[in-house]
Amino acid sequence: MTALKQFVFVAILALVSQNINSQEGLPIYSDYLTDNYYLLHPSMAGISNCNKLRTTARQQWFGDEDAPSLQTMSINGRIGETSSGIGAILFNDKNGYHSQSGAYLTYAHHIMFSRNTIDLNMLSFGLSAGMMQYKLDETAFLEFDPIIAGIEQSSSDFNVDFGFSYHFINFYAHATIKNALKNEGININEQGVVFNNLRTYLFSAGNVFSKLGSDWSYEPSFMYAYKDATKESFIDINFKTYRDLDFGNVFAGISYRRSFDGAYYSDGSGISSQKLQYITPVIGAEYNNFILAYTYSYQSNSIVFKNGGYHQITLGINFGCKKEKYDCNCPNVN
Repeated sequence: MTALKQFVFVAILALVSQNINSQEGLPIYSDYLTDNYYLLHPSMAGISNCNKLRTTARQQWFGDEDAPSLQTMSINGRIGETSSGIGAILFNDKNGYHSQSGAYLTYAHHIMFSRNTIDLNMLSFGLSAGMMQYKLDETAFLEFDPIIAGIEQSSSDFNVDFGFSYHFINFYAHATIKNALKNEGININEQGVVFNNLRTYLFSAGNVFSKLGSDWSYEPSFMYAYKDATKESFIDINFKTYRDLDFGNVFAGISYRRSFDGAYYSDGSGISSQKLQYITPVIGAEYNNFILAYTYSYQSNSIVFKNGGYHQITLGINFGCKKEKYDCNCPNVN
C-alpha cells in the first residue's frame, strides 16, 4: 500500500471514529488534571472549601478550517453550611461536520465518616442531568450515497451521569457512569444502524505524597474509561507535582493515554496495528485564587491523520473560600 493510500485509510478511520463518538456528550480529555475533576465526576460538585469557576478552550491543528475544538465552562460549590453541593457545565464541541453542545446541572451530597474535621474520611454521591444538541452538516458532502440527504441534521437528547467519590486523608477514588440512558441521537440510517448506547464507565484513583514540613508534594493517579457499546477502553497514567508558595502554588505534570484497542492497516509488507497513544504535559499556577493552566496533547503513533497536537488553556477563579478544614495533602478538597 502506498503512503497516499495509507493516509486515505487513516483519514477514513478517523472519520468513522469521529462519527461514532460525535454524540458522547462532554468529551473525555485531560482537562480534569487542571484542578477540575468535576468535569468527569458529578460527585465532586461542592467538595472543595471554595466555590470553583473554570473555563477551558481546546484547539487542534491551528490554521486548519473545521479543526477539532472544544470550549467548556463549569461552576460548582457548597450549598451554604450543608453537606450538599451543586454545579453546572456548559460545553461546545466541534469536529469537522459534526458539532454538539450541551448543559448539565449537578447535585452532590457528601457524607463525613471522620471522628473530627481534621482527618478527612468522606464518601460523596453525585447526579448530573443534561441536555445535548447534536448536529451533522451534510450540505458540503459529495453525493455518493443515497443515504446522505445533503441537509443539516440535528437532534436533542436528555441524559444523566451519576457516580461516587471517596476521600481518605491523601487518597481518593472516583467511579462514574456517564450517559446512563440510551438515546437515538442522529447516527441512524435506513438500514437500522443505531449508536444509541453512549454509556461510558469511568474509574480514577490517586494519592498525594509529601514529607512533613515540605513545600513539595507529588500526586500519581490513573483514570480508566470503558465504552459499553463499542467495547473500547483506554487508560490515563498521570503524575503531578505541586510547589506551595506565598501567593498560592505552581504545578506541573505529565499524562500518558493508551487505548486497549488497535486499528489495523497495511504497511506494504503485511497487516499491522497501532493503538492510540497520547502524551500530555501539564503546567499551571494558582495566584491569589486565580487559576491559569496549559496542556498540550501529542499523538505519538507512527501513522496519524495529521501532525500537530491539541492545545488547551484553562482559566479559573476560586471564590467564597472557607478555612481549610483537613490536615491532609488533598488539593481537590482543601
